Amino acid sequence: MKIGIVGLPNVGKSTMFNSITKAGAECANYPFCTIEPNVGVVPVPDERIDNLAKMYNPQKVTHAVVEFVDIAGLVKGASKGEGLGNKFLSHIREVDAICQVVRCFEDSNVVHVDGSVDPIRDIETINLELIFADIETVDKRIDKAKKSLKADKKFQFEIDLLEKIKKNLEDGIPARALEYSEEEKEIVKDLFLLTTKPIIYIANISESQLEMPDREEMVIKVKNYAKNEGADVVTLCVKIEEELSGLDDNDKIEMLEALGLEESGLDKLIKKSYDLLGLMSFLTAGEPEVRAWTIKKGTKAPEAAGKIHSDIQRGFIKAEVVSYDDLMKEGSMVAAREKGLVRSEGKEYIMQDGDIVLFKFNV
Repeated sequence: MKIGIVGLPNVGKSTMFNSITKAGAECANYPFCTIEPNVGVVPVPDERIDNLAKMYNPQKVTHAVVEFVDIAGLVKGASKGEGLGNKFLSHIREVDAICQVVRCFEDSNVVHVDGSVDPIRDIETINLELIFADIETVDKRIDKAKKSLKADKKFQFEIDLLEKIKKNLEDGIPARALEYSEEEKEIVKDLFLLTTKPIIYIANISESQLEMPDREEMVIKVKNYAKNEGADVVTLCVKIEEELSGLDDNDKIEMLEALGLEESGLDKLIKKSYDLLGLMSFLTAGEPEVRAWTIKKGTKAPEAAGKIHSDIQRGFIKAEVVSYDDLMKEGSMVAAREKGLVRSEGKEYIMQDGDIVLFKFNV
């Protein structure tokens, strides 16, 4: 799953990307230093994997991962090809979700592309370009549906839906903010609209604002804006996160404690991003490997087994399942079995986050 990091030039996108991936994307105080998207695959922080590794002492430990893509900065007119608009929009189409970095601090040494800092204006600059691109997509689809209507009246349903989406887009409302019936969802899915992609806003603050970030006027504005469209907000100081990313675990813990933080903002972001995509992890544990496997919420046991190998799904018999909490409480799989906490589940079992599983199969 890919998450695109977007934002106006010089809001901290590439610095944040470097902090997440330690990939060394070029950072400079001028627009468009990131032209081709930098890509980084990062592990999802999960203390369950770390604790299972202590229990089993495996040869290999594998976390779930999320792929972040650092996309070129956007300017007004991107939907018409201004700046690097065409590249920007094509890269956004390829990601599953959007992480929009918004500058919420003043600094005369860092140039703002519009000459002043206004987080809501910045958010709307990007969102409007995505909306303009979606209106163009919807208009083309309406024209196509109207031509098909002459031969088949069922296309009237699609036209009515498209007109509703277009009206809301013209009012500045992204397509993801609307409610759809199951039939409408199928049509919307086929449109590949940019504004249907789930989004997280990153309120990038300065080090001096860390003490009471939730009281910062700019952060409050971003949270209120996000609330109206049901989006999440993560508040962090990109500069501090960059420092944290270069430390070893012990030094990182010390610095977080000194800052009065329980975990880094980037760890929060990665977890939220994983959840944003409707993902969760089931776990496998043994001496060869302790591993988190990524599946969609609502996945049944055979499909989960297929993540490990298609043969396991094809020959699925049952899944032996114990919850992570039960295993940790009892201290071993043997003890969990003796307490009757290891369950035998069939093909209709819906996997739960943190299930530790052993699949039985026959091919």
